[in-house]
Amino acid sequence: METNNQDKRLAVLIDADNISHHYVKGMMQEIARYGTPTIKRIYGDWTKPNLGGWKSILLDYAISPIQQFNYTTGKNATDSAMTIDAMDILYTENVDAFCLVSSDSDFTKLATRIRESGKTVYGIGEQKTPTPFIAACDRFIFLEILHEDDEDEQDSQETENKKKTNKSAKNGTTKPTSKKRALQNINRKTTRLISQSIKDVEDENGWAYLADVGNLIVKKQPSFDARNYGFSKLSHMFETMDEFEIDVRDSGTGSSNYKHYYVRVKSNKRKRTTHF
Repeated sequence: METNNQDKRLAVLIDADNISHHYVKGMMQEIARYGTPTIKRIYGDWTKPNLGGWKSILLDYAISPIQQFNYTTGKNATDSAMTIDAMDILYTENVDAFCLVSSDSDFTKLATRIRESGKTVYGIGEQKTPTPFIAACDRFIFLEILHEDDEDEQDSQETENKKKTNKSAKNGTTKPTSKKRALQNINRKTTRLISQSIKDVEDENGWAYLADVGNLIVKKQPSFDARNYGFSKLSHMFETMDEFEIDVRDSGTGSSNYKHYYVRVKSNKRKRTTHF
């Protein structure tokens, strides 16, 4: 679902007041998928003890802390400072996209304004993030799935041991490992969204290029991500859904490692085919 974004310059602005430092590793790895973070700033009142976890790791990720004192009760100085900086960057810095890391709906207007200026907005926050902020972004990624990936990396040795156990238990076969803990279930609403998106880009035979389908779904629902449903890739998600079929085609590069995936809505009990 991703294109080549190596040259895209990103401004990463983090709201430390409602984002835990435990997410930082997976978050920064995810941000790198969308471009190069040339500006990295984090906002909060660094005199408070609750931000101690952030202070100990900021140098490791070259994130610049911005101090904001809360002079009055009930006013969020961090939100105001982050918004002002974002607008300054929008007009004075050469960036292609913004990463707004927060679960606060107060940034909805900011995301909308940045998009109106022709810049891409990636939102990153917890699953509790209000819908208006999610909808205001071009794409929204839930931190919980990034934290899970981080845990999976740390427990890689344990996973390998489980694979070996499954293999011996099943006479030389292993259970599929692409399925992880899911934040959401695949319900009828999700299935309808996928079906309609396939029909929007399908050819005369009903086949649609998987990457085009994925990109269109994200435009319709910015928070859509196969990882939310427990799958590392969109193709793995489709393989488990009875409503759709997959056609794996040769990429034409001569390499067996590169394939093109096409999908369509099942009709008249069509069978899956593979072109080589």
